[in-house]
Amino acid sequence: MKNFSEKVALIITYIACACIFAVSTMHAQFSINGQLVTRAEFRNGYGVPLSLGADPTFFVSQRLRLEADYKLDILNIFASVQDIRTWGNTSQLNIYDALFSVHEAWGELDIDSTWKVKIGRQELTYDNSRFWGNVDWALQARSHDFLLVKMHSGNTSLHFGGGFNQNYEPFRGVPFISNNQYKTAQMLWLNHNTKSFNASMMFWNNGLQNIVKDSTGLITYYDIRYMQTLGLSDIRYSFDGFTLSGFYYHQFGSDLANRTVSAFDASAQISHEYSIDAEELQSMRATAGFELLSGTSNTDQTKNSSYSPLYGTNHMHNGYMDLFYVGGRHENSVGLLDVFLRLRYDHNKRFFSSLNIHSYSSAADFVVNGETLNRTLGTEIDVTLGYVFHDAVSVQFGYSQLFAPAPSMPYSPWVQPTPHRIGPI
Repeated sequence: MKNFSEKVALIITYIACACIFAVSTMHAQFSINGQLVTRAEFRNGYGVPLSLGADPTFFVSQRLRLEADYKLDILNIFASVQDIRTWGNTSQLNIYDALFSVHEAWGELDIDSTWKVKIGRQELTYDNSRFWGNVDWALQARSHDFLLVKMHSGNTSLHFGGGFNQNYEPFRGVPFISNNQYKTAQMLWLNHNTKSFNASMMFWNNGLQNIVKDSTGLITYYDIRYMQTLGLSDIRYSFDGFTLSGFYYHQFGSDLANRTVSAFDASAQISHEYSIDAEELQSMRATAGFELLSGTSNTDQTKNSSYSPLYGTNHMHNGYMDLFYVGGRHENSVGLLDVFLRLRYDHNKRFFSSLNIHSYSSAADFVVNGETLNRTLGTEIDVTLGYVFHDAVSVQFGYSQLFAPAPSMPYSPWVQPTPHRIGPI
C-alpha cells in the first residue's frame, strides 16, 4: 500500500499531466475545486442518551477535500480525494496515517444529447436524500462503486444502473465481507419535473451477503439475501407560496435472518414561504408535517416490519441529535413516528436562523412483562444560526436537545465554519 506522500505525489502528477493535456487540446476544460470543513462539537447524549454518571465529550473534526474535473467534448472525468481527521488523532511528527482516501473517481460519456453513461466511484443523491444521499454531515460522506445510465428528455429523467462488490480481485468465488454494504444492487429512478409539480418514482434491489460460520469461525456457507424497495420518492406541488409534498416507500423481500420483510415509510408536509423584504432578501418559511417509519413489535419477531432508510442522509430528517437511523441506530426496531415543525428566517442574503421541533414516538408496541409501554420517545429542539461572510466562506452554529421521558436530558451544541466549494481556478 502506498503511503501518504506517495499518494500525494501521484495526485500531483495526475493533475500536472491533465493540465498539460488540457492546454494542448482546444476543446478541453480542466478545473480544480477545494473544500475545508472544520466542526467543533460538544456531545452530551448525541446518538445515544448517556447513562447516569457518564461524562460528556468535546472534539474538533475536519475534512479537506480536493476535486479535479476534466472535460473533453463528450467525456467528463472527475476525481475527489479527501483527508478526514479529528484534531489530535495523529502525532505532530506523523509520518503516515490512513486518513487520506478517494471519495469519488468516475468517468461520464455522452452517448448523444439524451443519453449518458457514468461509471466509477460516485455519489448517489436523489430527491430529498431520504433513500439515496451523500451523507455530507458525516465528514467522510458516502459514495458507491456503480455503473449508471442516465436519460434526460424535456421534463423527464430516467436513471438506472447497478453495482457488484468484492473485497479484492479473487481467483475463485469468495464471500464479500463488509458491514452495512451491499454485495450487489440495482436501481431505477424516474422523474418528471415542471415549474409547479415534481414527481419521482424509484426501485432498489438490495443484495446483502449472508455468511454462515461453524463454531470455530470457519465459513461453511454463503449466499445473497435480497430486499427490494419500491417507492414514490418525491411528489411536490407548489402554488401561491405554498408547497405540498410527500413520499412513500414500501420494502419487501428477505432480511439477513431470512425473515419476510413488509415495511413502509410514509411522509407528508406543507410548507409556506413568504417574503418580508424583497429588496433585502428577507423571508420566512414554515413547514409542518410527519414521517411514519413502520416497526416490529417485540412480541412478534417472525416477520420484519421495520423499515430501513438504507443509503439516505438520515441527519436531514429525524433531528440533528441523530438518535434514529444514523449509523444503524434504531434499525430493526419498533419504528418511528416523527411529527415536526420547521421554521427558517432569512434575515438577509447572508444571515439565517432556524428552529426545528420534533415529537417522537414508536410506530409499534414494546411489551415488557405483559405491559405495553408508552410509545412516547421524547421531543427534540434544534436551533441553527448561519452567516455567509463571503461567497466562499460561511459559519454555522447549532444547539440540539432532546427532552426525553427518562430523567436524562441529552443535548449537543456544535459549531461549523463551512467554506463553500472553492473554484474553479
